[in-house]
Amino acid sequence: MSAIFPVAGSVEELAAFARLQARLPALFERVFGDPLAPRTVVIVPGLSMDQDVLGKVVGGLHYEERQLAMLMLLRLPNTRIVFVSSTPLEPAIVDYYLGLLPGVPLEASRPRLVLLSASDASPMTLTQKVLDRPRLLERIRQAMGDPEDAHLSCFNVTPRERTLAVHLGIPLYGCDPGLLQYGGKSGSRRIFREAGVPLPDGTEDLSSVPDLAQSLAALKSGKPELMHAVVKLNDGFSGEGNAVFSFAGCPAERVRHWVEAHLPLNLAFEARDMRWDLYTAKLAAMGGIVEEWIAGEGVRSPSVQLRITPVGGLEVISTHDQILGGPSGQIFQACTFPADPAYAREIQRLALRVGRALLAKGALGRFGVDFVSVPGDDGWHHAAIEINLRKGGTTHTFQMLQFLTQGRYDAGRTEFVTSDGGTLSYYATDSVVNTVYRRLTPEDLVEVTNRHGLHFDSQRNHGVVFTLLGALSEFGKIGIVAIDRNHESARAMFRRTVQVLDEEAARD
Repeated sequence: MSAIFPVAGSVEELAAFARLQARLPALFERVFGDPLAPRTVVIVPGLSMDQDVLGKVVGGLHYEERQLAMLMLLRLPNTRIVFVSSTPLEPAIVDYYLGLLPGVPLEASRPRLVLLSASDASPMTLTQKVLDRPRLLERIRQAMGDPEDAHLSCFNVTPRERTLAVHLGIPLYGCDPGLLQYGGKSGSRRIFREAGVPLPDGTEDLSSVPDLAQSLAALKSGKPELMHAVVKLNDGFSGEGNAVFSFAGCPAERVRHWVEAHLPLNLAFEARDMRWDLYTAKLAAMGGIVEEWIAGEGVRSPSVQLRITPVGGLEVISTHDQILGGPSGQIFQACTFPADPAYAREIQRLALRVGRALLAKGALGRFGVDFVSVPGDDGWHHAAIEINLRKGGTTHTFQMLQFLTQGRYDAGRTEFVTSDGGTLSYYATDSVVNTVYRRLTPEDLVEVTNRHGLHFDSQRNHGVVFTLLGALSEFGKIGIVAIDRNHESARAMFRRTVQVLDEEAARD
């Protein structure tokens, strides 16, 4: 295989990738607006992130299943999907998603879906597992048909995904890994400044303990009233790479000396079982930032999801209010869609500034901008804290809503609008965990859902959709998307669903 393909990261590979990407605009124009156009989507949904940080996420391997939401594309009659996973997907899980397709019988969708697996449950990223198996690569090529009609979809893009695109001979709908810096914490702060978007006080491009001490001391000296600061690894995932430093007891003099003496004693990690030696090693390897901890009565954590198309379009896809948890409330737990109308237009406006800056640098595909928002007497105050230059924790939930209902997000109204003029909201989480759920299989879950009338009803645009079904029996973990007409009814449906699952799983 090495004799056929250029060396990973070489000039030859970069040139081959550029040639493939040059095909994407014409492919986009030909198929993305035509529901009858033939197309193949090759989905390799692994999370190509730091495996030590990702390993702190319960059931992390099953997060590949979040992109099963893209099976809803099979509602398009000439669309084919090749879905690759680390381990084989249970037939019941696949049937569950295909059964959600509105008006499409199983016999019409199943022949257009090819499921392939690396049969490898190790913590290595899925993309590398595929690259390590030349026969699996060949099966993907054979399954995707005409490469002129195909493109590659991944959760995030690193040099590995670039190599995979070259080996498959198809373009990748995602950001060039040469721009990865702008999706890290340090790069995000530079983009925010360039775009003229407010951001917390702080320092980026840190790589050592002395860097941390100096930056923390400078932050405290500049803001004596500050009681906490947050340290973030550049490539942390879902808040798992964050830690909070407490300035409690810090004197007004010799601040640097005091901070040095209290590292790591005053540093609380968000990730479970994180150690100081591991954290500092990660900091040296990937870099990080220090910034002020923004607090206040009624503080919120909204986000905006955008997309840069292959033909240079920039559009707002959705807005969400994130619900955070963990020791200090920085780990993504759940979300509500859409974001509060009190500030949705404001964060859209700021996020579009960020999007234009990224567009000018050649970014492509889906990305999100996260904010911290605090109400004041003169309105809401927003600070941008992170760019996720990839799919995120809200991508699959919104795709599910969009594909199931064929509605759209109206950025002017900041609402999701259906074809009949109605509006929809949802409450979604990947983090419902109860050890008693391990008594349930995916088949049990579907049966319980149907028996209690919780299943999604495409006629009424109302009901529950589950994600992470593969984590149910192994970890007692499940994802839930509760869809209804407004936030209150969606939350009520979510609470009812959890109650039903608790009661059903506890039965003898």
